[in-house]
Amino acid sequence: MTSTGALVLAAAEAGFNGDVLQLIANSGAVAKAVLFVLLGFSVLSWAVILDRHRSLVRAERESVAFLGDLHREKRLVDLLHRSDRYAGSPLSRLFVAGFRELTSAVTDGLARRSNPSPAEDPQQRILGRVQRRLDEAAAAEADGLDRNLGILATTGSVTPFIGLFGTVWGIMNAFQGIGVTGSASLAAVAPGISEALITTAAGLAAAIPAVIGYNLLLARARRLGARIDRFVLEFAGIAEAQIDANRSAAAAADLGKIRV
Repeated sequence: MTSTGALVLAAAEAGFNGDVLQLIANSGAVAKAVLFVLLGFSVLSWAVILDRHRSLVRAERESVAFLGDLHREKRLVDLLHRSDRYAGSPLSRLFVAGFRELTSAVTDGLARRSNPSPAEDPQQRILGRVQRRLDEAAAAEADGLDRNLGILATTGSVTPFIGLFGTVWGIMNAFQGIGVTGSASLAAVAPGISEALITTAAGLAAAIPAVIGYNLLLARARRLGARIDRFVLEFAGIAEAQIDANRSAAAAADLGKIRV
């Protein structure tokens, strides 16, 4: 006789009290396995939600502070020295990558000054290098924004079906229990059906927070991604303005006399 059949017999004799914990304790091995899997999905999805929420909130907060510092600062090299204050901001990491590429490109341009190419525009070459480096860094940052969100999407789409599987299995066992008792009364049917529906409820309990968390975190990540795209354009404009303002090689090499 199955464990559900035994539960039906016990309920028919002693009365069904509807205790959820008792139903789980008396459920079959398949139902317990389904509940264990759903619990694992739920714990994992909540860990992702809390981790990504904390990371994205910090990134947004520090990005706003970094932009304010950037707009106030007169010398970019000074801001570079303070970039560690904004370790959680993707804009700060973009700035460091772009600044280092800019100074490297300017230094290489000075080295080529003795043998210039008539068909080559030094300014466009420098800006091209900076733009490529910014694009690479921005792509890397964008990839990290939605890290682990796939776990939430998987949890939201899979767990209801896992719970449904447990429900179908439980209902089959409940009908077997009815056959054992020879009674289709509510007292005989209720325990098995309740046990079966617990897995559906558990599947929904795992899926609903995961879906909500996925949508909210994805929207926040997209807003931050749009801010990254705007910063790439802003830094490229800053780099172009600095090169235009410091045409001579001597001025470009003197980092203390220009913003870079």
